Amino acid sequence: MLTAPMPAVLLRMTGPMILGIIAILAFNLVDTFFIGMLGTQALAAISFTFPVTFVVTSLAMGLGAGLSALIGHTLGQGRHEEAAHLVTDSLFLAVLLVLALSLLGALTINPLFRLLGASEALIALIHDYMLIWYLTVPMLVLPMVGNAAIRATGDTKTPSLVMAVAGLVNGVLDPLLIFGIGPFPEWGISGAAIATSLSWLMAMLVSLYILRHREGLLRWRLSPRQRLLAHWRALLHVAVPASFTNMLNPLANAVLMVIFAGLGTEVVAAYGAASRVEALLLIVMMALSSVLAPFVSQNCGAGNPARAKAALLICMRFALLLQLAIYGLTWLLAPLIANLFSDHPQVIRLIVLYLHLVPIGYGFQGMVMLLASALNGVRASSISFLFNGLRLFGFLLPGAWIGARLGGEEGIYLGILIANLAAGCLAWLYARHRFEQLCHQGRP
Repeated sequence: MLTAPMPAVLLRMTGPMILGIIAILAFNLVDTFFIGMLGTQALAAISFTFPVTFVVTSLAMGLGAGLSALIGHTLGQGRHEEAAHLVTDSLFLAVLLVLALSLLGALTINPLFRLLGASEALIALIHDYMLIWYLTVPMLVLPMVGNAAIRATGDTKTPSLVMAVAGLVNGVLDPLLIFGIGPFPEWGISGAAIATSLSWLMAMLVSLYILRHREGLLRWRLSPRQRLLAHWRALLHVAVPASFTNMLNPLANAVLMVIFAGLGTEVVAAYGAASRVEALLLIVMMALSSVLAPFVSQNCGAGNPARAKAALLICMRFALLLQLAIYGLTWLLAPLIANLFSDHPQVIRLIVLYLHLVPIGYGFQGMVMLLASALNGVRASSISFLFNGLRLFGFLLPGAWIGARLGGEEGIYLGILIANLAAGCLAWLYARHRFEQLCHQGRP
């Protein structure tokens, strides 16, 4: 990451990450598919759990972003032993935080989901699923944070392979434990939670083994108290804003859904389908963002801020060109895509309209994603949080609200497009004129 040609390195790291992201998306899709076969009640119950589980996983992703930045910077300086102590101390903190959160969650399942609006009939199903989920979720957090440390070394293939195999294990166990196929017990919705937990266990063991025996980044003892607290402070400095950044998108989507709901059920249905397509169209951007942070952190740690900035600008230009090409293909295939999701003429029309307008700005949205990741890499996650907040709550939501008032659903789509264009231009200007200075500082 410090000397090889940048496009080749970033391409080599991004490819496996695409596989990993697809595996994670498939993980949730498989669970939802098999639980949906239990009936509408079970599907509704699992739907209620998504906002709650996302809070815990957002914390894990934030801790992973913080650890990746710290490890990349430390390895860039050639301090491998310090990196090993950072990983050990950070994993211990991750377990402590998630255990506290999961124990609190396990004790408040019924009142919390009643507050969220779940009926008494659903509460029993939710309790069966969430109790197992809460008590086993540390087995998910350890590989999530551990894999971030592995990616910081420049290896994106191994973490992606681990998550892909975990997704495969989950997909095999789901029907066996949910429906009681063969010698397996029929556990219903609880079986889905157990299958997920077993796949997490496999991922955790493999991730810890790699950290300990291949990378040499895991120790059996924690650092002395003063050094331990210093490591925790450094981790949380990046992890807390990064965790809140991860929570901004679902919060903004909830508000956006309210705006769409004011225009009718067909508009909501069309947006729901189009947003699923959007996730697929941005997979490369998500993967590239994931690998950019460790690349930037290692080069800044090694005293190569100009290389870190150049990599960010190369990725931004690539984002514009790639997403423009994807937009052209999407524009042509929009009617076919829309017909896959609905046979309602109005819904089809709205999906096609969305796919003809909004994806023009995905390259600019990708630039914001890339800048946010690079900022995490230089431990400036508070600025990353501000940029994401500005895009969503400063541009996108006001633009969608004004657009709805002036032009209905087409106005909303144009508002989203203009918001992404504006945020992307600001991200480009910040990357050109301010980012290298942050690399020199090593902090915001």
